[in-house]
Amino acid sequence: MASDTGEGISAGAGERGRRRGREERQRSRPAEVRKPQPRLPFAPVPAVSADELEAIHAASLTILEEIGMDFLHDEARAILKAEGADVDPNSKRVRFDRGLVEAKIGLAPPSFRLHARNPGRDVVFGDGHVAFASIGSTPNVADRAGGRRPGNIADYRNLIRLGQTLDAMHLWGGYPTEPADIHASVRHLDALQAMLTLSDKPIHAYSLGRERITDGIEMARIARGIDRDRLEREPSVFTIVNSSSPLRLDGPMLEGIIQMARANQVTVLTPFTLAGAMAPVTIVGAVAQQNAEALAGLVFAQSVRPGSPFMYGGFTSNVDMKSGAPAFGTPEYMKAALLGGQLARRYRVPYRSSNACAANTLDAQAAYESVFSLWGAIMGGANLIMHGAGWMEGGLHASFEKMVLDADLLGMIAEFLTPLTVDDDTLALDAVREVGPGGHFFGCAHTQARYRTAFFAPMISDWRNYETWREAGSPTAYDTAERLYRERLDTFAEPPMEPAVREELDAFVARRKAEGGAPTDF
Repeated sequence: MASDTGEGISAGAGERGRRRGREERQRSRPAEVRKPQPRLPFAPVPAVSADELEAIHAASLTILEEIGMDFLHDEARAILKAEGADVDPNSKRVRFDRGLVEAKIGLAPPSFRLHARNPGRDVVFGDGHVAFASIGSTPNVADRAGGRRPGNIADYRNLIRLGQTLDAMHLWGGYPTEPADIHASVRHLDALQAMLTLSDKPIHAYSLGRERITDGIEMARIARGIDRDRLEREPSVFTIVNSSSPLRLDGPMLEGIIQMARANQVTVLTPFTLAGAMAPVTIVGAVAQQNAEALAGLVFAQSVRPGSPFMYGGFTSNVDMKSGAPAFGTPEYMKAALLGGQLARRYRVPYRSSNACAANTLDAQAAYESVFSLWGAIMGGANLIMHGAGWMEGGLHASFEKMVLDADLLGMIAEFLTPLTVDDDTLALDAVREVGPGGHFFGCAHTQARYRTAFFAPMISDWRNYETWREAGSPTAYDTAERLYRERLDTFAEPPMEPAVREELDAFVARRKAEGGAPTDF
């Protein structure tokens, strides 16, 4: 073996030395100074009473115990059987004793850090922190100039570039649009390579079978310049696992949980439950099913590796009963967001919600549905808000202009979450004395000293009077968002990456492509 020779030992020692050097440089590199990650300064709003919450919890346990869930993965069923679950030998159905579910609650950590290749971009999930992720997984992309079109690698890279410039967006929630012009077997390699080089924010990898998720874990490790042991101590990638509602987890998703939990990376289990379609038509019934599916995922992840980081995801909304189309930003969606957060707090795990809308263009519907979605998530105590910037058409396309507009909304939310300080300075009695009755505060010392820092300045809103707005050509929000996103792409600067890290990352991608990437049949 190579390691038995002097050359092999030297090469291995050299690589270990280079890696230690990279880690030392990373630790000594000063983190960028950015606005702190938002935190909830107030208690989340409960949707139901404590007794009613326990009734929902009990209903979810009944679903798991009496009806069960289909687990479409042989090893997953074997793991659960060894833990005491009732696995039907004649089907793929798994039923969970209440005691087994209760025994797994509390094993996952209540909060944890997701590490980026730039330490200044790390985010915390839980403990009142809020993180806003990008739009993810859309099959199409759109802007006003080019219209709606299938996802492609050029637009994908430009969405990454744009998102990197938006500090209100903290991490990537998947591919902003699917680069469908790259073969599915190697698409994840090109997509993650672009995400890790054009941005230095924390990343998401898809749980679509063993190869894609393990490649994502390894690419995150390489980009951070760390070894496997440190990766397991410092989660560096997260994945969304959607159950196939009602009451089913498929093979690729379960393989994702297995690989992520074994590597101590972050799993966000999110049932996609639309009331009246994939779940009961009542919000309480739909959330009870959502909760059963999320608990099944929690039990499984903690059976694979007790203590592995896990997040409770809620994505319950209603459908238009005439067309069957999903609806978002509705009163029902907001209630479900509150209820999902209440359940996540009961289980002492972080909570994921979403910023979603069903609008087809950048109009009033796009704005108010996103505002209501965000408000339901924030009031529900969400720690991760997926699809925070760019979501349109019920998730069927990512919009460049909407990404900029949403970044404005996220900045406003972050500013709203900034706690008020009450002291002599903020009470401003000296300013009141200086101005006195009948004056104005524009020119007083207190105002001038805070002129550029006192208030959040949105990018989109136009607060000029009507006459000056007309003189400027009557720009709309769409006009401004289009101008801003193009300006940001024109001035984009790729974040630095150490040459040795880039070389290792490129070599890994080239090798995996030569090996054929990942299978395309499941």
